[in-house]
Amino acid sequence: MMFEKLVIFDYSGTLSLDAVRFGEDNNLTGELDRSGLAGLGIADPETFWKEIVNPSWEEGSTTSIGYREVMYRRIRENLPPTVSDGEIRLCASRFVGSYFGHSTVEGRWRSILRKLSGEPSVITVIATDHYAEATDYIVGFLKKMGAGAISLKDVPGATVSQEFVVANSADIGAHKADPGFWEMVRSILKLGAIQSILIIDDFGFNEEAGDSYAYHQKVDNRKRNTIDLLERVFSVPVYAIPFVLTGKDKKTCGALISQASLEIEQWLSRVS
Repeated sequence: MMFEKLVIFDYSGTLSLDAVRFGEDNNLTGELDRSGLAGLGIADPETFWKEIVNPSWEEGSTTSIGYREVMYRRIRENLPPTVSDGEIRLCASRFVGSYFGHSTVEGRWRSILRKLSGEPSVITVIATDHYAEATDYIVGFLKKMGAGAISLKDVPGATVSQEFVVANSADIGAHKADPGFWEMVRSILKLGAIQSILIIDDFGFNEEAGDSYAYHQKVDNRKRNTIDLLERVFSVPVYAIPFVLTGKDKKTCGALISQASLEIEQWLSRVS
């Protein structure tokens, strides 16, 4: 099927707001305790980010190894052999299962997602820098919302019509800031006929712990760099909708989703 328009959604911080909420200090501390990781020495957010996530992110987000395994390896390196592998794996599995289980698609996106799935000239890609397990979770969340979905890794040999395509860095082997990520998306989905691109992304802002001028500058820079990258790879105009929360209460989130949905519909009308 020949698509004319490409819509790109970021996942954590855009389609999934709960994925960000999960990592907020108050909630994260409780999750570390409930999973048993606190009992293994990973008891506070600072230790979690410094000792687990940051050192393993590159490998975890660009290979098939998965979140559970990189977490297990990081903890195993720092504990005596008297702590069993089984205990470490159980705690890591509890934590990762809770994280992905909470990282659902925000329900208020449902209406615009359904509209996009009904547009025959549009293909929608959920692009994310994430761990390998995320792909199947995201596909499942979209299907529960009534939106057909398939992972990019499963596209070869399959017919893509109105399904949303989940493009995960762990499956591709490169992050979204790497041209190779988008070249792979373009090649696998055969997007040579695309005439225009729309991207909806928080550009990292909603995962930052603040609302300062410096953070807004980062968003502007990431937005500009993302547009430049997409235009180089696809050689078509790119329009971006920054999904930037100025407050994280449910009312603010709902208003922002409604505004973004309206902008998406306006874009669809302009480029039809």
